[in-house]
Amino acid sequence: MNIDTKVDFAKTVFAQEVDGEMVLLDMDSEHYFGLDEVGSVIWQALEASHGNLQRVLEVLVETYDIEEDVLRKDLMYFIKKLVESGLVEVNTQ
Repeated sequence: MNIDTKVDFAKTVFAQEVDGEMVLLDMDSEHYFGLDEVGSVIWQALEASHGNLQRVLEVLVETYDIEEDVLRKDLMYFIKKLVESGLVEVNTQ
């Protein structure tokens, strides 16, 4: 997986913003996931960009005063964890 990868939200995951943070429910596993402020920004950017990781990275670069290489590495780690949790899927098309 790289920054040109596109991800899709799992169809069984529902997301809701609560007090500025995202709460996710995976209907298959019945597990709840809470995202902190940065995770919520990433999730919302994923929604807005239809899973385009390059666009998400651009949002992060504009939002946070951190080197792009650091943001890219952190974004890819976060996406990997979302995939492992079954919350998003890598789009192979």
